[in-house]
Amino acid sequence: MIKLPGMIRASDLKKTDAVKIDGAPCIVETVTVQKPSARGAVTLYKFRFRDAQSKRKTDLTFRGDEMFEEAELERRPVQILFGDESSFSFMDQQDFSQFSLSRDEIEDEWPYLTEGQEGILALTSEGRVLGLELPVLVPLPIVETRPSIKGGSVTARTKPAVLSTGLTVQVPEYLETGDVIRVDTRTGLYASKT
Repeated sequence: MIKLPGMIRASDLKKTDAVKIDGAPCIVETVTVQKPSARGAVTLYKFRFRDAQSKRKTDLTFRGDEMFEEAELERRPVQILFGDESSFSFMDQQDFSQFSLSRDEIEDEWPYLTEGQEGILALTSEGRVLGLELPVLVPLPIVETRPSIKGGSVTARTKPAVLSTGLTVQVPEYLETGDVIRVDTRTGLYASKT
Protein backbone atom coordinates (compact mmCIF):
# COMPACT_ATOMS: atom_id res chain seq x y z
CA MET A 1 0.00 0.00 0.00
CA ILE A 2 1.38 3.42 -0.97
CA LYS A 3 1.46 6.09 1.73
CA LEU A 4 -0.06 9.34 0.47
CA PRO A 5 1.04 12.76 1.81
CA GLY A 6 -1.07 13.71 4.83
CA MET A 7 -2.01 10.08 5.48
CA ILE A 8 -0.93 7.81 8.33
CA ARG A 9 -1.32 4.06 8.93
CA ALA A 10 -3.22 2.79 11.96
CA SER A 11 -0.09 0.87 13.02
CA ASP A 12 1.87 4.17 13.15
CA LEU A 13 -0.63 6.08 15.30
CA LYS A 14 0.36 6.89 18.87
CA LYS A 15 -1.15 8.74 21.79
CA THR A 16 -1.80 12.48 21.10
CA ASP A 17 -1.70 12.04 17.30
CA ALA A 18 -4.56 13.79 15.51
CA VAL A 19 -6.49 12.30 12.59
CA LYS A 20 -9.79 13.00 10.87
CA ILE A 21 -12.65 10.58 11.50
CA ASP A 22 -15.80 11.30 9.50
CA GLY A 23 -14.25 14.69 8.68
CA ALA A 24 -13.83 15.75 12.33
CA PRO A 25 -10.38 16.15 13.96
CA CYS A 26 -9.90 13.53 16.68
CA ILE A 27 -7.04 12.98 19.11
CA VAL A 28 -5.77 9.49 19.94
CA GLU A 29 -6.14 9.00 23.71
CA THR A 30 -5.21 5.33 24.03
CA VAL A 31 -3.81 2.62 21.76
CA THR A 32 -4.05 -1.11 22.47
CA VAL A 33 -2.44 -3.64 20.15
CA GLN A 34 -4.17 -7.01 19.91
CA LYS A 35 -1.80 -9.58 18.39
CA PRO A 36 -3.53 -12.70 17.13
CA SER A 37 -2.58 -16.14 18.38
CA ALA A 38 -3.58 -17.86 15.13
CA ARG A 39 -1.07 -17.91 12.31
CA GLY A 40 -2.12 -15.70 9.42
CA ALA A 41 -4.53 -13.64 11.51
CA VAL A 42 -4.36 -9.85 11.39
CA THR A 43 -3.01 -7.65 14.20
CA LEU A 44 -5.74 -5.26 15.38
CA TYR A 45 -5.27 -1.77 16.81
CA LYS A 46 -7.89 -0.56 19.28
CA PHE A 47 -8.06 3.20 19.70
CA ARG A 48 -9.90 5.58 21.98
CA PHE A 49 -10.40 8.81 20.07
CA ARG A 50 -11.61 12.13 21.51
CA ASP A 51 -13.43 14.39 19.08
CA ALA A 52 -11.60 17.74 19.22
CA GLN A 53 -14.77 19.80 18.97
CA SER A 54 -17.47 17.83 20.81
CA LYS A 55 -15.02 16.17 23.31
CA ARG A 56 -16.99 12.94 22.75
CA LYS A 57 -14.93 9.75 23.15
CA THR A 58 -15.20 6.87 20.69
CA ASP A 59 -13.61 3.41 20.77
CA LEU A 60 -12.75 2.00 17.33
CA THR A 61 -10.72 -0.97 16.05
CA PHE A 62 -8.70 -1.07 12.82
CA ARG A 63 -6.24 -3.29 10.97
CA GLY A 64 -2.67 -1.95 10.99
CA ASP A 65 -2.66 -1.13 7.27
CA GLU A 66 -5.81 1.03 7.31
CA MET A 67 -5.10 4.67 6.49
CA PHE A 68 -6.21 7.89 8.21
CA GLU A 69 -6.06 11.49 7.07
CA GLU A 70 -3.84 13.46 9.44
CA ALA A 71 -5.46 16.49 11.10
CA GLU A 72 -3.49 19.72 11.34
CA LEU A 73 -2.23 19.92 14.91
CA GLU A 74 0.17 22.39 16.48
CA ARG A 75 2.03 21.77 19.74
CA ARG A 76 2.64 24.93 21.79
CA PRO A 77 4.55 25.12 25.10
CA VAL A 78 2.34 26.22 28.01
CA GLN A 79 2.74 26.90 31.71
CA ILE A 80 0.19 26.19 34.43
CA LEU A 81 -0.79 29.44 36.15
CA PHE A 82 -3.18 28.07 38.78
CA GLY A 83 -5.80 25.41 39.33
CA ASP A 84 -8.65 24.35 41.58
CA GLU A 85 -10.86 21.25 41.85
CA SER A 86 -12.70 22.01 38.60
CA SER A 87 -10.16 23.52 36.15
CA PHE A 88 -6.60 24.64 35.41
CA SER A 89 -5.57 27.95 33.84
CA PHE A 90 -2.63 27.98 31.42
CA MET A 91 -0.49 30.57 29.65
CA ASP A 92 0.86 30.03 26.15
CA GLN A 93 4.62 30.64 26.40
CA GLN A 94 4.85 31.88 22.81
CA ASP A 95 2.14 34.56 22.64
CA PHE A 96 1.31 34.82 26.39
CA SER A 97 -2.41 34.23 25.79
CA GLN A 98 -4.29 32.51 28.61
CA PHE A 99 -6.91 29.77 28.55
CA SER A 100 -8.59 27.36 30.95
CA LEU A 101 -9.42 23.69 30.62
CA SER A 102 -12.01 21.97 32.79
CA ARG A 103 -11.41 18.71 34.59
CA ASP A 104 -13.67 16.92 32.08
CA GLU A 105 -11.58 18.18 29.13
CA ILE A 106 -8.28 16.92 30.60
CA GLU A 107 -9.52 13.98 32.65
CA ASP A 108 -6.60 11.68 31.73
CA GLU A 109 -3.91 14.35 32.34
CA TRP A 110 -5.47 15.68 35.58
CA PRO A 111 -3.63 13.35 38.04
CA TYR A 112 -0.24 14.59 36.74
CA LEU A 113 -0.81 18.37 36.78
CA THR A 114 0.70 20.67 39.41
CA GLU A 115 1.15 24.44 39.50
CA GLY A 116 4.47 25.59 38.06
CA GLN A 117 4.95 22.34 36.10
CA GLU A 118 7.09 22.61 32.97
CA GLY A 119 7.29 20.67 29.71
CA ILE A 120 3.55 20.70 28.96
CA LEU A 121 2.40 21.22 25.39
CA ALA A 122 -1.05 22.43 24.32
CA LEU A 123 -2.40 20.65 21.26
CA THR A 124 -4.12 23.25 19.07
CA SER A 125 -5.93 23.18 15.75
CA GLU A 126 -7.40 26.16 13.94
CA GLY A 127 -6.76 28.35 16.99
CA ARG A 128 -8.60 26.06 19.44
CA VAL A 129 -6.95 24.18 22.31
CA LEU A 130 -7.85 20.52 21.91
CA GLY A 131 -5.89 18.97 24.76
CA LEU A 132 -2.52 18.60 26.46
CA GLU A 133 0.60 16.54 25.88
CA LEU A 134 2.54 15.85 29.08
CA PRO A 135 6.20 14.99 29.58
CA VAL A 136 6.77 11.22 29.81
CA LEU A 137 7.95 11.50 33.44
CA VAL A 138 6.57 13.96 35.98
CA PRO A 139 7.87 14.51 39.53
CA LEU A 140 5.24 14.23 42.28
CA PRO A 141 5.70 14.20 46.07
CA ILE A 142 4.34 11.40 48.23
CA VAL A 143 1.84 12.84 50.74
CA GLU A 144 0.73 9.61 52.38
CA THR A 145 2.13 6.09 52.63
CA ARG A 146 2.86 3.47 55.27
CA PRO A 147 6.12 3.99 57.18
CA SER A 148 9.18 2.56 55.46
CA ILE A 149 10.26 -0.89 56.54
CA LYS A 150 13.70 -1.09 58.07
CA GLY A 151 15.91 -3.03 55.72
CA GLY A 152 13.48 -2.59 52.80
CA SER A 153 15.33 -2.83 49.52
CA VAL A 154 14.91 -1.14 46.15
CA THR A 155 13.77 -4.37 44.48
CA ALA A 156 11.61 -5.66 47.31
CA ARG A 157 7.84 -5.49 47.74
CA THR A 158 5.74 -2.43 47.02
CA LYS A 159 3.15 -0.44 48.94
CA PRO A 160 0.51 2.10 47.90
CA ALA A 161 1.42 5.80 48.08
CA VAL A 162 -0.91 8.79 47.65
CA LEU A 163 0.71 11.62 45.68
CA SER A 164 0.11 15.37 45.91
CA THR A 165 -2.41 15.28 43.04
CA GLY A 166 -4.47 12.48 44.64
CA LEU A 167 -3.05 9.79 42.33
CA THR A 168 -2.26 6.49 44.11
CA VAL A 169 0.66 4.41 42.80
CA GLN A 170 2.59 1.37 44.00
CA VAL A 171 6.08 2.36 45.22
CA PRO A 172 9.02 0.42 46.73
CA GLU A 173 8.52 -0.09 50.46
CA TYR A 174 11.63 1.93 51.41
CA LEU A 175 10.05 5.22 50.22
CA GLU A 176 8.53 7.59 52.77
CA THR A 177 6.05 10.46 52.97
CA GLY A 178 7.78 13.56 51.60
CA ASP A 179 9.89 11.69 49.03
CA VAL A 180 9.50 12.92 45.44
CA ILE A 181 9.09 10.28 42.75
CA ARG A 182 8.83 10.26 38.96
CA VAL A 183 5.60 8.83 37.52
CA ASP A 184 5.28 7.66 33.91
CA THR A 185 2.32 9.58 32.44
CA ARG A 186 1.78 6.92 29.75
CA THR A 187 1.19 4.11 32.25
CA GLY A 188 0.47 5.83 35.57
CA LEU A 189 3.18 3.73 37.22
CA TYR A 190 6.12 4.57 39.49
CA ALA A 191 9.30 5.08 37.44
CA SER A 192 11.99 6.21 39.90
CA LYS A 193 12.85 8.34 42.92
CA THR A 194 14.08 11.86 42.07
